[in-house]
Amino acid sequence: MSDTPNRTAVAPDVSAEPATLREKLAAGRFVISAEVDPPHGLRTRKVLQGAAILKDAGIDAINVGDSPTAKVRMSPLAMSVLLQRELGVEIVMHYTTRDRNALAVHSDMVGAHVLGIRNILCLRGDPPSVGGYTDIVGVWDISAVGLMRSLKLLNDGVDWTGKPISGEADFFIGASCDPNADPLEPQLRLMRRKAEAGAQFFMSQNVFDEKVLEGFLDKAQRFGLPIIVGVLPLHNSRHAEFLHKDVPGMQVPDAVRERMRRAGDEDGPKEGQAMARDFLAFCRERCAGVYLVPSFGRYDLAAELVAEIKP
Repeated sequence: MSDTPNRTAVAPDVSAEPATLREKLAAGRFVISAEVDPPHGLRTRKVLQGAAILKDAGIDAINVGDSPTAKVRMSPLAMSVLLQRELGVEIVMHYTTRDRNALAVHSDMVGAHVLGIRNILCLRGDPPSVGGYTDIVGVWDISAVGLMRSLKLLNDGVDWTGKPISGEADFFIGASCDPNADPLEPQLRLMRRKAEAGAQFFMSQNVFDEKVLEGFLDKAQRFGLPIIVGVLPLHNSRHAEFLHKDVPGMQVPDAVRERMRRAGDEDGPKEGQAMARDFLAFCRERCAGVYLVPSFGRYDLAAELVAEIKP
């Protein structure tokens, strides 16, 4: 008979990756993140390969989308945990309130925390009709602002009803913002609500106009929170026109679309890359960081930009 006492096996907690994004922003360091979208189906190899390219280029974090433009994809939580486990890269997980009620939000967020996800970008999400699902309705039991409040409460050790939970969470709470909004004042009022609800950093919609961005940053600095600006390298003229006309919240200036038209299909990617490079240099001196959205899965081109702008 063994002298070793019987013990009940307990699954260890999965510790979080070091919150380097939070630390870098607090230290005033310029940060660079880039987005990957989970697959529509079961195969994740291409996403992992793309994220690995970005990591090797020196990215600070990987953003994981939550069925953007209401096109159904794998759970952002599953993809985030897989990327974190396989690559050891820090994650900013997008999370929309479009598809979940308050119960599901609490379950998902507690689960995400236990699995080591700390950075959450709180989003409302596009209506299902944007993705072509005309027979599906959004849930929106709580708003994006409500999600921020819920995360702040979890950080304080209680759920959204005020009941204590076992410990205090350590979420780094992100909010979206739209520098392209016209008029801008309603957007600034919404940003104030988000800051008061618990937002600790902002990530913007993609911006293509330097003057628009500069005017926005001058007014948004009043909130005292870091702003990470969205930058999307254009691929060709059709891409620019589609973004401008068909993607909610996206505005591509006439001058930018004209440059892409003149470039033509063959030189379009090169021209889009050149414009993104110039815009990144502009951002480098004016905001807390940038958030790259690779076009058509061209992670190699995004990695080139990362390598060029890294301090």
